Amino acid sequence: MTGFGTQTAPATRVIARAIIYYIVLISAATLGWTHLPHGGAMAPTSLDALFGGGPPPVLKGDAVSPLDEVTLAITVFVAMLAAVLLSLPVAWVYLLTRAKRGYQQSVVQLLIILPVVVSGIVLMVKYSVALAFSLAGVVAAVRFRNTLDDSKDAVYVFLATAVGIASAVNLPVAAVLSIGFNIVTLVLWYTDFGSAPVELEGRIAEKRLKRARDLARTGTFVARIDDEVFRNMTREQLEGVAERAWKRASTSTEEDAPIMSADARLRINTGDVAALRRSIEPRLQDLVKQWRFGSVTPTPEGELVEYILQLRKKTTPEDLLALVRAAGSVHVIDAELR
Repeated sequence: MTGFGTQTAPATRVIARAIIYYIVLISAATLGWTHLPHGGAMAPTSLDALFGGGPPPVLKGDAVSPLDEVTLAITVFVAMLAAVLLSLPVAWVYLLTRAKRGYQQSVVQLLIILPVVVSGIVLMVKYSVALAFSLAGVVAAVRFRNTLDDSKDAVYVFLATAVGIASAVNLPVAAVLSIGFNIVTLVLWYTDFGSAPVELEGRIAEKRLKRARDLARTGTFVARIDDEVFRNMTREQLEGVAERAWKRASTSTEEDAPIMSADARLRINTGDVAALRRSIEPRLQDLVKQWRFGSVTPTPEGELVEYILQLRKKTTPEDLLALVRAAGSVHVIDAELR
């Protein structure tokens, strides 16, 4: 019941709106059927019975006896209108049940448009075998391409097709398809049917966390972050992230730092820690074997940044301090090597 519990108000509104909508729609359809002229007491199972003025047309050879152009146009319009009206509640339920995981707007619009197109095509080829074969050739030539994020989206697409076909052949069946699908979908969503037990979820989460930690130690993780997050950030946002990253690194414990023997400790007094680190850290590798960030200590002039270093054999303290002052530029107030 996770999904329903977190969005009680929106879910209640959507369900209540769908129920009222179905009641009004079915009542209006029933009222219209009883007042429109059609063949006697025939059950409302086909548009042919409504616009043909009698029983559904009988088969003549391989095709149904055609209607006149005006009647066929009205029949197509009613079928397409019914397809739209019966698809709207399906789209509402789709938006509700997919709100947390996200959805594509194109899929939502597809749930409305596809039944309309299918119902119109079915009625068009219903009275002509030649048109039916022509349609098969067109469908084979035109390939439907769309990337669906979830397998359940494909089920919605199949339902939209079924509603479109039923709207052209049998309106009550189309209504049952729409209502029945929405009821089953809402029940499954409300009960969170098929969710993994807590014990299993814990083991799965532990494995995923281990994989995430392993990935975080590789260059792939940095590349993914750069492509999917940093690329769309402004300069101010990037500077803020960098500053928080420096502070997080400075508060790391000694146990998290790599074990190395320290030849020297470089201490730099600065007024901007983030800018200083961006300036000098890419250059340190030229003069030292290895280094790690030590700590940041507030001072009256600014902040004291400390690095633990292993100098190269040919590197002198004067060379390192000259590099720091040159690379740090205005960000270096004072520097010393101990």
